[in-house]
Amino acid sequence: MANKVENCTTCKKNLVETGYVRFPCPVCGTELGRCISCRQQSNPYKCPKCGFVGA
Repeated sequence: MANKVENCTTCKKNLVETGYVRFPCPVCGTELGRCISCRQQSNPYKCPKCGFVGA
């Protein structure tokens, strides 16, 4: 994970607000990010590299 993700993978909002998370894709290891709003609403996310979809 060389580059830090700066935006939410789902809504593209900047990851500056408290409560965001960065984590590796469970399939390919690409770093993903989620803002607090998308996490609380369980909005689905999609890995841009391998296409894995999670909530």
